[in-house]
Amino acid sequence: MIYPRVSIVIPCRNEVKYIRENLDSILNQDYKGEITTLVCDGMSDDGTRDIVNEIASQHPDKVKLIDNEARFTPQALNLGINAQAFDVFIILGGHAYLKPDFVSRNINELQKDKTIGCSGGVINNIYENKDGEVISRAMKSKFAVGNATFRTGGKKSFVDTVAFGAYTKEVFEKIGGFDESLVRNQDDEYNYRVTSSGFKILFDPEIQSFYYVRGNVSKLWNQYFQYGYWKVFIGKKNKTVTTLRQIIPLIFVLG
Repeated sequence: MIYPRVSIVIPCRNEVKYIRENLDSILNQDYKGEITTLVCDGMSDDGTRDIVNEIASQHPDKVKLIDNEARFTPQALNLGINAQAFDVFIILGGHAYLKPDFVSRNINELQKDKTIGCSGGVINNIYENKDGEVISRAMKSKFAVGNATFRTGGKKSFVDTVAFGAYTKEVFEKIGGFDESLVRNQDDEYNYRVTSSGFKILFDPEIQSFYYVRGNVSKLWNQYFQYGYWKVFIGKKNKTVTTLRQIIPLIFVLG
């Protein structure tokens, strides 16, 4: 069996609390093929870089630190994608970690059907305080996040977007990299281009990751305000509403 080369790209800034668990979960994947992790760091000043450098020195062929002087996520993603030859690239947050079979399950699904350009699964929320517990429950609620199966769960199906997606080389060759003019929502916009170019996005609930949710309501508010703000720019760029759930809140309020 031929195992595709996998690049895991992690946009990162000041993740000292989580980055070791993040990288350990990648190093402990059961995938038999080559995995290279590119930590694209926005010049962290909290000790994150020391941890990454320590792990990279122990695994020089598997973990690399890349400076992202622009400090924005799309620039980080493009730096990582272009840094290493790959057959599949996966984007991952610094606040997250993976089940041991995360990569192998993604590769298995991508190899079943060449029309699938991206695959992904469920994010399991982890909270560290009471506010985090409330936020976690909200993010799992269909009332709060609509039909975002990567948060609420569901059956294996084709969807419009996933989090921590695994993308084939063919997708990158056809649509290119991430739009660096978008500070937020660049992954949603990328997934819109994936499906618009004829590829399918697969959701499989057996593909699982874990994510430390915001433990502070004000930080969550700021995060989602930015999501909403940048959705407008994506709509203008593509001259359409990319997903129906974006207009549900408006319909709800008007109703």
